[in-house]
Amino acid sequence: MREGLELGSPTDFGGISEKEMHLAGATVQDPQQTARRVAIGSEAGEALFAQSAQQGPSSQSQAAEGPSSILGAVLDADGAGVPGARITLTNTDASQHHILASGENGQFAFTNLPPGIYVVTIDAKDFAPYTSAEFTVSNGQVFELPNIQLSIATQRQMVVVRPTEVIAQMQMKAQEKQRLVGVLPNFYTSYVWNAAPLNTKQKFSLKTRDIFDPGYLLGVGVATGIEQANNSFAEYGQGAVGYGKRFAAGYADRLIGGFLSQAVFPSMLHQDPRYFYQGSGSVKSRLVHALSWAVIARSDGGHSRPNYSYLLGDLTAGALSNVYYPSANRGVGLVFTNFAIGVAGQAADGVFREFIAKHLTRNVTGKGKP
Repeated sequence: MREGLELGSPTDFGGISEKEMHLAGATVQDPQQTARRVAIGSEAGEALFAQSAQQGPSSQSQAAEGPSSILGAVLDADGAGVPGARITLTNTDASQHHILASGENGQFAFTNLPPGIYVVTIDAKDFAPYTSAEFTVSNGQVFELPNIQLSIATQRQMVVVRPTEVIAQMQMKAQEKQRLVGVLPNFYTSYVWNAAPLNTKQKFSLKTRDIFDPGYLLGVGVATGIEQANNSFAEYGQGAVGYGKRFAAGYADRLIGGFLSQAVFPSMLHQDPRYFYQGSGSVKSRLVHALSWAVIARSDGGHSRPNYSYLLGDLTAGALSNVYYPSANRGVGLVFTNFAIGVAGQAADGVFREFIAKHLTRNVTGKGKP
């Protein structure tokens, strides 16, 4: 038998203060008297447990007169004692509460109690709360409760539900960190296969972030240099003036075409302008998926639809380019020629995004199609 529950001091009930017992409704008239009531290690408690052990676990001793006592033990599922459990004994007749902590072997003893109807409640870390049925204690009786076996507390998992637009915003911000070789933006590739759809504001925001990115401007500058070297659009001439005209025309193409095909028409037609990286399946299935990006888009509802957004945007941008391109490079024929080149370029871009870009991109989030 353990020496008893070490409560520290007459007014220290297993970490439960005297003030707390007052708030709980416990009777704390004299610290020494209260300590005798709740301390398992007291002579009265030792005698009660010894007497109970001799008489058997289910026996109840009855005295002619005097205070009553309640004994018990708190066990886990394996039958081991649970120390430090907070035990509250409530006298339902007098609405009085008595509080103590279980001993090292889970035992506890309430002494010097008046007769009445009682309820025991137990709280212990990592265990589910326990409340006994009501039981009656007679005058002078030593009442032994059956062993109280606690069950493990059920883990509570908090699920945070966010609106779709909030999820889309978080995913879009992650995309804006994706850069080819750490420099060029790769904002329009979603490596999250089932990404949340973008709303109108987010579609315009993503395009604005993309088109004015320094890395994007660098890419336009390199493409302009190639045109200058090939003397494309010869009427622009050479030198700094010619380079400036080519850069302005090239950037206007991307600005107008980008906003039309990736923001304006997708918002009007409820289509997603991003490329959704597949990354799984056969090479053939991935190739078909990549090539189809120019003509097949995902709707905001997650369904495959003809890519009207890109097709209309590319065609409209080509028609508007007649305003600022040299006279030799204008006309209906040239518009449709550039339209066909644009569609082919979009398909090639899809192949690049599917098979190459991921290996060159930093800050990739997601792994594609499960």
